[in-house]
Amino acid sequence: MKSSAVSKDSLSAHVKREKSQQWFVGIILTLGGLLVSIPFVWMILSSFKPESEVMQLTPTLFPKEFTLENFQNLFINMNFGLYLKNTVIVVLWSFVGLFLNAMAGYAFAKFEFKGRNKLFFLVLATMMIPGQVTMIPVYLILNQMQLTNTMAGIVLPGLVGAFGIFLFRQFMTTIPDELLEAARLDGASELRVFWQIVLPMTKPILAVQGILTFIAGWNSFLWPLIIANDESLYTLSVGLSLLKGQYGGNFALQMAGSTFMVVPIVIIFIIFQKHIIDGYTISGMK
Repeated sequence: MKSSAVSKDSLSAHVKREKSQQWFVGIILTLGGLLVSIPFVWMILSSFKPESEVMQLTPTLFPKEFTLENFQNLFINMNFGLYLKNTVIVVLWSFVGLFLNAMAGYAFAKFEFKGRNKLFFLVLATMMIPGQVTMIPVYLILNQMQLTNTMAGIVLPGLVGAFGIFLFRQFMTTIPDELLEAARLDGASELRVFWQIVLPMTKPILAVQGILTFIAGWNSFLWPLIIANDESLYTLSVGLSLLKGQYGGNFALQMAGSTFMVVPIVIIFIIFQKHIIDGYTISGMK
């Protein structure tokens, strides 16, 4: 009886110690999260302040005088509406490339053809080549095709990527072949099998690749700056760089531009975070 009582007391002490440790870690993480988020929150709130309030010696967190003038200046004086349209076009075409990556991964995973493994290893080898190395050859190719300074020249090089093909291929290899064969026996075409069976089963990977594709397209800066000479083809990142150069002393306007760039990415991540976490969990289990 004594040993049983001692074991219960030790178990209770162990549970209390674990709870106290969890509380301590939770408090530390909460404080760390607050410290990290303060500059981000200050940037968003400063975008609604007039320039005089941003530059005052005693900084304030919340705006004393709420104004939308900074965002109005972005679209009236800085052509951010045009930059937004170009960025949306780049993002939409990036999602087209996402489905091309999925189709390539499906082909490598479920179709037998001569040289399949060698071709797949060749695709993987391109992952070891930095993107900066291929920029000059790609630019020369597009120049020969007369696609420089065009929207097609901006979106074409980023349509497909080795990492996306690899990720889809690795996930699709786990789909049972019997399921696909049953659909084919029922008269489904390969395109229907892909759209109605394969893609719904790869929803976690689509979510992960979707958010990465959106971030890459939304933040596209270097390639549009290289390939486009016309300001009418610039993206938001390029426009934000121009904003810093032309209005370097107007910090409220820069805060508004940075907020306009960052907040959509945060919103997209919050909406799809469950699928993203599930996708990374499944990838880690494999």
